[in-house]
Amino acid sequence: MSADKTRIKEAFLFNKVVIIVPTYNNAKTLANVIDDLLQYTDQIIAVNDGSTDETVEILRTFSVSLISYGKNQGKGFALRSGFKKAIELGYDYAITIDSDGQHFAEDLPKFIDQLPLHRNAIIIGARNMDQSMVPGKSSFGNKFSNFWFWVETGLRMPDTQSGFRLYPVKALQSISFFTWKYEFEIEVLVRAAWSGIQVTSVPIKVFYADKAVRVSHFRPFTDFARISVLNTVLVTIALLYIKPRDFFRSLRGKNLGQILKQHIVNPQQSNGLKAASVGFGAFMGIVPIWGFQSVVALALAVVLRLNKILVLVGSNVSFPPFIPFILYGSMMSGSILLGEPMHLPTLDTITLEFALQSLGIYIVGSFALAAVVGAVLGLLTYLTLELTRKKKNVPNQNVM
Repeated sequence: MSADKTRIKEAFLFNKVVIIVPTYNNAKTLANVIDDLLQYTDQIIAVNDGSTDETVEILRTFSVSLISYGKNQGKGFALRSGFKKAIELGYDYAITIDSDGQHFAEDLPKFIDQLPLHRNAIIIGARNMDQSMVPGKSSFGNKFSNFWFWVETGLRMPDTQSGFRLYPVKALQSISFFTWKYEFEIEVLVRAAWSGIQVTSVPIKVFYADKAVRVSHFRPFTDFARISVLNTVLVTIALLYIKPRDFFRSLRGKNLGQILKQHIVNPQQSNGLKAASVGFGAFMGIVPIWGFQSVVALALAVVLRLNKILVLVGSNVSFPPFIPFILYGSMMSGSILLGEPMHLPTLDTITLEFALQSLGIYIVGSFALAAVVGAVLGLLTYLTLELTRKKKNVPNQNVM
């Protein structure tokens, strides 16, 4: 055994790292994968995810910890079972690797060498997806996944679909995951990032066999649909909770002066951006999503890279004393646009039928009013900021 492999084997022991190999009907490549891994460590957990080929017989020829169950449950279930077993055996970290021969055991030292620098991190083995051997659908799927990961976390990663990863399994114990199949590898990255666990990457090699002999259990329609549903849920949570939460956390420990300097006086932001932020906030404060205007406005401000404080200030156009005027203005605007008569409610006329008839007028009118108020306040903000800037730039005139 080479000196480097001896060093890596000792590092596996010292850092309490185990390798998890989830496998489902990969009998043709499984033995070679295990043989290659054993050159670096014998700390291996193999998870047989209900294989119907010779997988179990092959695994029993190796001295590895084996988890096996009769019915195929999905890759997420296999990984979660492996994480649980790793913790039971006293490991702090787990490196997962696919059993189809796509990954190379010789890349294991890259993860081990990064571990002292990233003790509380998921380290992804980032593949070069621009190689000619990489199937077009895999390259597209990876870019698709990377984009939504950025939307959900604000982090840019080169390869969010790689199955070759190092996980801090003990740090993940506190997160309750809810997916069981391929989409788990997306959920775990997003939920970990939300929990403060770092997500980083190291470059690795990748091998894709010819299409005629390649074994893939990914079901394009079903699994892509499940991933799309998961991303919809995660984006909704990110916009309505995670991004507002992170923003308010960023304000902790800062006094009002610091907040104003950073978010309002900020010279790095143009007057146009600040005016657009106020106008957008006012628009969101009037649109008919009562109770959620500020939260949704703040979430969208993060996505649109607007001035978040000014967006919140603008959204307070719906401050309680102004609500009657907003409702009246919305009804009047809607009646004008739709050519419908405006009937103000009284105690005698408030009925379900009246409410349904007025709802369409109110919704149309509220959006129209929101657009007008947002544009007016945005313009006034811009003119005020420009006037203030010009006054500051006027040189002092000394009168003799």
